[in-house]
Amino acid sequence: MRFENLEKELKNRNINLSYQRLKILEYLAHNQCHPTVDQIFINIQKSITTLSKTTVYNTLKKLVEEGLVRVINIEDNETRYDIVTEDHGHFKCENCKTIFDFNVNLDSFSINGLDNFRILDKNIYFKGICPECAQVNEKN
Repeated sequence: MRFENLEKELKNRNINLSYQRLKILEYLAHNQCHPTVDQIFINIQKSITTLSKTTVYNTLKKLVEEGLVRVINIEDNETRYDIVTEDHGHFKCENCKTIFDFNVNLDSFSINGLDNFRILDKNIYFKGICPECAQVNEKN
């Protein structure tokens, strides 16, 4: 979703469009690297010196509640944010720590043993070594 569309979506949902919220949303739209709160805060604080980490947390919480941003937890101690809310998978390179998106049809997965369960969230995560890191490792 483009930044302009996200801005319209916020207005349609009657979400206050403060300058800080717009900058956080803009950062997510232009940096689809699955950033953490700290990464978002550090990068935006360069241009908004009055920004607080609490504002980042509160804004992300609101964006997640409204379905405009998705939380991803590949590691137990690391929460990241994804502006792509459509179903897709994530691959985290154990070497460079980059998280890559990949397409997957989550509805076609055969799931046994969850009859009568109500699934609220679907995620697929893989960990390994990305091609670039694998190539570097082969040269060494």
